[in-house]
Amino acid sequence: MTEPATRYAGWSRDRQGWFLGQTAGTWITGTAAGLPVLLGVGAHRWLFVAAWLPLWAAVIAVLTVPVRGRSAARWATDSLIKTVGDVMLWTSWQGRACTGRVEDLNQPDLPGVLAGIHSHDGPRYGVSGARVALIQDRIAQTWAVVARIAHPGIGLAELDERDLMGAGLSELLEQLSSAELVQLVALQVRTMPDDGAERASWQRHHLRPDAPRLARQVTADLDAAVTRAGVRHEAFITVVVREQRLKGPAKDAGGGVDGRARVLHGVMSEVERALLGGIGCTAVDWLDAPALAAAIRTGYAPEDRAGLIDAASAAPDNRGGAGATVGVPMGLAGPGSALRPGRRHYQHDAWSSVSCTVVLPDKGVVMGAFAPLLVPAEAGERRCVTFFYEPIGQHRAEKLIGGGMMSADLSQTLLRRGGFTIRARHRRETDRVHRQDERLATGRALVRSAVAAAVTVPSTWSISDAGRRLESSIRGAGFHPQRLDLAQDAGFVAAAIPLGIGLPRRRSTP
Repeated sequence: MTEPATRYAGWSRDRQGWFLGQTAGTWITGTAAGLPVLLGVGAHRWLFVAAWLPLWAAVIAVLTVPVRGRSAARWATDSLIKTVGDVMLWTSWQGRACTGRVEDLNQPDLPGVLAGIHSHDGPRYGVSGARVALIQDRIAQTWAVVARIAHPGIGLAELDERDLMGAGLSELLEQLSSAELVQLVALQVRTMPDDGAERASWQRHHLRPDAPRLARQVTADLDAAVTRAGVRHEAFITVVVREQRLKGPAKDAGGGVDGRARVLHGVMSEVERALLGGIGCTAVDWLDAPALAAAIRTGYAPEDRAGLIDAASAAPDNRGGAGATVGVPMGLAGPGSALRPGRRHYQHDAWSSVSCTVVLPDKGVVMGAFAPLLVPAEAGERRCVTFFYEPIGQHRAEKLIGGGMMSADLSQTLLRRGGFTIRARHRRETDRVHRQDERLATGRALVRSAVAAAVTVPSTWSISDAGRRLESSIRGAGFHPQRLDLAQDAGFVAAAIPLGIGLPRRRSTP
């Protein structure tokens, strides 16, 4: 008898509603807006009460009615901010290289939420002696490193092997949570059309010029057919550390960029051991500045990868590796221009993208459930999915779980005393919080998670159709898509650019 696959669940909403799904601030604001009605009733001013009741109803609707995943008040605020940015021309962007004003080609020139990114070459790391690129985000006050990883996949893995890989990821997140140094781990997978660059490079060096003409013609026809139908995958992992947590250990390690790099090297070694161990990766290559620039560039323009591979194969000292890069300065990694982001899509250079977040179901998921999101629905489109994991320290996790338990128990008590029916959804939420408390007491970690997905197509294609295909794939996999309206540029960065930007910071995070 075949054993059922392990189903992963146990997550809950990022913020628990204090009562009936609403926060304390919402209840206080709604109650304050209704006080004039009570005062009018007490003073028998019925005309005033009749005039104020529609205003009160409007305030409650603005506070509670969701509009595309946000409250009406939040939607109105975000729409106003975007409108002001569009009118002031703050949302359109053009690279410095297009204007001839590049001051330093070694520093990134990126739009939107990546404007604060700064790159440093760290000291040599590992046996290869590579100078891993350190990514400093001066706006978010974080430091990050990126690695390209190779994994055999889980398509041919047995259930026991899949469980071991899931356990390996859980152990890594628990280790990072206990250390309370790493703020975020982002795992990104890209599926892009196969450009055939590696095979073309191999053929240039190995095909015999005296081969029969028919054999060469058949080989060319096969290459064209396979390349049109083929896809390739690449995966990255990004480790992000907040400056506030890093500066103390970095000072003990010598201070400055080198001191921060030495601390990050210890984190990299820990992550690398877990990736090559229980998680099952076959290779982990921490990116230097040229390789990181190539990863960013191909994120914005997937078609540029073929040119990078051709340049690498033509270099005299090139070894022909898939990750080799030549002539990609960090200052040219971004797009040449990015138009004003649309409400439901984002255009960068000759490409257009649609990004969504993936709402995880209460029933849980099995390993491999996200595979349909990575399958292109049309030849020529690129899919990206990024998984964000934020390990939460023990002290803060106990505070969050304690607050969630108090809110859930208080909500049920008030519903019971008020004579309301306690529905199954409320009971499951309460049970979920209590199970989280039990797991936390046994030494397990609390991890905040999120998933972002994006599809990228040439700008001559219909981006609306591409967005519908992405949402259809998400629904077909058993999830619910949430289109990131008014924030498509930030959503694209979260889903397609491996810099660890995307999971919003909670106000209580130190």
